[in-house]
Amino acid sequence: MKIKSITTQVETIALKTPFITALRRVDIVEFVRLHVEYDDGSESFGEAPATLAITGEDLQTIENSIKSIESQLLHVEVPKALKILHSSSIGSSAKAALDMALYLHVNPLKDKNTTLKTDITISLNDEYKMLEDAKDALKNDMNILKVKLGSDIKHAVKITKKLADLDAKLIIDANQAWSLEGTLHYIDEVKDLKLELIEQPVIASDLESLKIITNYSTIPILADEAVFSLEDAKKVIESKSADMINIKLMKCGGVTKAIEILEYAREMGVKCMFGSMLEGPISINVALHVAMKYSDIILHVDLDSPLLYKEPSQLLEFKFDGCEVSLR
Repeated sequence: MKIKSITTQVETIALKTPFITALRRVDIVEFVRLHVEYDDGSESFGEAPATLAITGEDLQTIENSIKSIESQLLHVEVPKALKILHSSSIGSSAKAALDMALYLHVNPLKDKNTTLKTDITISLNDEYKMLEDAKDALKNDMNILKVKLGSDIKHAVKITKKLADLDAKLIIDANQAWSLEGTLHYIDEVKDLKLELIEQPVIASDLESLKIITNYSTIPILADEAVFSLEDAKKVIESKSADMINIKLMKCGGVTKAIEILEYAREMGVKCMFGSMLEGPISINVALHVAMKYSDIILHVDLDSPLLYKEPSQLLEFKFDGCEVSLR
């Protein structure tokens, strides 16, 4: 079975409300959908969202990257095409779109018959808005809140304390917005609260500060933007710079590479979060299939994009009941 054609198109999905973090504001989900046809008449699909602030790729970059490697993949069998893909220097999101289409076409994942629980994002905003958004989530049976915080540590402490009064599990995500000193102050202020974890408090390249924070904190520390590749994961885990790592298809370059990282984490006894960017339904389907297969080492699931869509997508292979996610 050889690749016959690769085509792309840009898709958009409206959000219920703006998605706001310390790094960016998003009003609609924009992504490239990729369609691969094979010489036996079969087909497969992949997707990659525009996440310029994180992976350095916008929609045009993703499409150009896929186009740049297309001629090397056409009329080639899938295993060889995957080797060509992962030896290339195109961006991680473009790789992920191609990889999920190719890899899963010849290596379908066999899911465990399980139900996952995803968090729901509470975007960075003023205290009143964040508290109202959290209460609305709880009314809809979404009780795992991923709280986006910014560089204002006083605001971060204040809203964390208010949210801690709710009957919810809190995941705190600073998206690299804090300094070492600010993070230690935040930890001191909230150490008596029950928090699930603090995600990527300092800039991704500063593993030294991240390790100091991890050693200081009784709250688990998760590395996100510090971990794109297997090599990054090894560096963080072997240096004990964080307690856990966040794996995303768009950071690592697809299912092939995500599985390598997950297998390494399993070998090292390190628990993971399996997350996503703001993504379309096909890439979320793929991420959920992977998360189900590796549910033994994935402690936290951050695949809430469909909960943020203004209208439900008919392409989803999963149903969302509050925070619970299961196959249709």
